[in-house]
Amino acid sequence: MPTFNTLSGTINLARLPLNKQEKLQAWDAADELLLNHLNEHSSLDITARVLLINDQFGALACGLHRQQQEIVSWSDSFIAHLSTQYNLELNQQTQPVTCLPSTESPVGTFDWVLIKIPKTLALLEHQLISLKPHLTKHTIIIATGMVKYLQKSHQNLLEQYLGSTKTSLAVKKARLYFCQNDQHNAIPPSPYPEKYYLEELNLHLSNHANVFSREKLDIGSRFLLQQFEQLPAAEVIVDLGCGNGVLGICAQRQLPDSEVYFVDESYMAIASAKENYQQQFGESSSQHINRHFVASDCLQQLSLNKADLILCNPPFHQNNTIGDEIAWRMFTQSKRMLGNNGVLWVVGNRHLNYHHKLKRVFNHCRTVASNKKFVILMAQQQPFL
Repeated sequence: MPTFNTLSGTINLARLPLNKQEKLQAWDAADELLLNHLNEHSSLDITARVLLINDQFGALACGLHRQQQEIVSWSDSFIAHLSTQYNLELNQQTQPVTCLPSTESPVGTFDWVLIKIPKTLALLEHQLISLKPHLTKHTIIIATGMVKYLQKSHQNLLEQYLGSTKTSLAVKKARLYFCQNDQHNAIPPSPYPEKYYLEELNLHLSNHANVFSREKLDIGSRFLLQQFEQLPAAEVIVDLGCGNGVLGICAQRQLPDSEVYFVDESYMAIASAKENYQQQFGESSSQHINRHFVASDCLQQLSLNKADLILCNPPFHQNNTIGDEIAWRMFTQSKRMLGNNGVLWVVGNRHLNYHHKLKRVFNHCRTVASNKKFVILMAQQQPFL
């Protein structure tokens, strides 16, 4: 088990989802820099309320756990919360950490706020706006991140919504931001969720701050939607990695009697999909009882024995890490969930070579459509008729 060494001690940390051949660690130099700074320069009272924002795999929660009486971990990632709980148990740290989804607001004020700078600027902006009512003039705010991912715009947001911000020297290519909460700094309402209208689909879409393709429909999904006339009949449909839910909603339109599951690891994606579904069909529609919204690590948390059709536009990165691990998990889990005649529809960039992976997982894989940039693949365990 990989060990994370800090000035306060050694922590065992696993990177979820678990992978026997995992080469990446569950922390980075920014986690280490922040924890070491707190141990060297700060006295954290055991009665302090601490808010952790975007703690990716629980490194900060585990590193602070021995010192803190109350820790709240606020994140848009279901996997981040799953990792936090897993690593707390791994280190036999029994005092609970409250895992708060990004779609819910913290309660009360905090003495300390520790922020891992997220990849998405919009998410940071929304978090800082939402954070303001939970700060006092005495709240200590420290943000951190890896230098190669930090931009001047990150510091600009911290200064705009919090106040005066100073930076540390870089250590192991990581940096700290020390923010002074300005009580007189007026904060406008959050501009999120953002909305746009798809004229060709006659569909209004609402998109929370951390949702993929927040400002316009991504071209991969657009290309997949153009092939929906070829969708097979299906009693149970899963929109896997649903984002704002556009694929599942359009599938429900075409197959109104189907039961549809919207699945994503982002709480904001699930909230967006739910809002968009209700906008399209209404709370009292007949489809209302046949749809489900599930925050999950791929299909792991889905209470479903069998699906007939799975729609998937896989991500090719986890936060700032690029790779095909998530797509591979989506494909292997889809095979286990699909019935004998069930099919998986996948859209992806041609250069990702998803057809090679799908042929290793399924008995059969064929191309539904392709253009210069994208390919749509249909995979099935049984032969196509």
